[in-house]
Amino acid sequence: MTGWLTRHPAALSEEERAALKDVLARCPELDAAGHVRDFGEMLTGRLGARLPAWIDAVDAGRLPGLTNFARHLLRDFDAVTAGLTLDWSSGGTEGAVNRIKKIKRQLYGRAGFDLLRKMILLQ
Repeated sequence: MTGWLTRHPAALSEEERAALKDVLARCPELDAAGHVRDFGEMLTGRLGARLPAWIDAVDAGRLPGLTNFARHLLRDFDAVTAGLTLDWSSGGTEGAVNRIKKIKRQLYGRAGFDLLRKMILLQ
């Protein structure tokens, strides 16, 4: 069922669409999946301009978990909007930092800075 709720409606088969419609008729609270799907579209389509309208729609829905998530996005609204809009990413840098931290943890207490430096430069 999670797959039905999170996938794009066009990616569902007719049987899955009918089953999802039946589930949503029985449990209207699950209709928040529309908000989740919309947020996924903003992520994949770089549609950060839609964020204020999405937050307003989520607030109007009054679903505690989703409302809290939306309110937390407001804490750093400019950064979230930039992340949903701009093409560049700091993923490469973050990956390098995580790799260095992993090596450092592996060598903790066993070696000095010289070996750590060599391990980082070799990989």
